Amino acid sequence: MKIDWAALGSVFGVSLVVTVGLVALFTLGIKGLARREQAAAQGDSAALAVTGAYVCFAACAAAVAYGMYLIVAKA
Repeated sequence: MKIDWAALGSVFGVSLVVTVGLVALFTLGIKGLARREQAAAQGDSAALAVTGAYVCFAACAAAVAYGMYLIVAKA
């Protein structure tokens, strides 16, 4: 059995980058929702922050759905 170390390293690198990216995107969504709470306490509107948060969460959901699609399509 021969292991293709270059391919394994490539998969590891892409997985690491995608994971860090998704965590950062989800964190931005949480931050946007926290801004909404802060703005509501001050009596302001944070429509842009809420919209950005929903976009971040939608992008996270799309990435997860795409990953699931790839898993099912290969089976």
